[in-house]
Amino acid sequence: MIHLRPAVGRECPALTELCLRSKAHWGYDAAFLAACREELTLRPAELATTRLAVAERDGAVVGVVQVGRAGADADLLKLFVAPEAMGAGVGRALFDWAVAAARDLGAARLLIEADPDAAPFYERLGARRIGTAPSGSIPGRALPFLEQALS
Repeated sequence: MIHLRPAVGRECPALTELCLRSKAHWGYDAAFLAACREELTLRPAELATTRLAVAERDGAVVGVVQVGRAGADADLLKLFVAPEAMGAGVGRALFDWAVAAARDLGAARLLIEADPDAAPFYERLGARRIGTAPSGSIPGRALPFLEQALS
């Protein structure tokens, strides 16, 4: 069973490492991961400015999700699943939580800048590709840009 709960500040270093392990699962090399580290780092101060939840299964942290408000919309800032928990419903539970959090924030859409390997996952859950967005970590890299309608 997957249990979702609010993140706490002292977990941020471990959650950052979970994000990096999840990203590495897709075959990215050490240099690529080093370039992404800043963007994937979670900081305790973000608990006051964004919505952040942790997924647990059998007492172990197996995922993290972060949603922030962006004008009339919400941004899916992070959604990462531990490699050993992929394919077990953790990602879907985190995405459902993100949609609910975005609605709670009063957003009209949930915007998603997805890793190319993650875009099909979001599309299976109903998100629609609306273009590309520049990577915040890798200059010149374009990422799939998707939206999930919330109405």
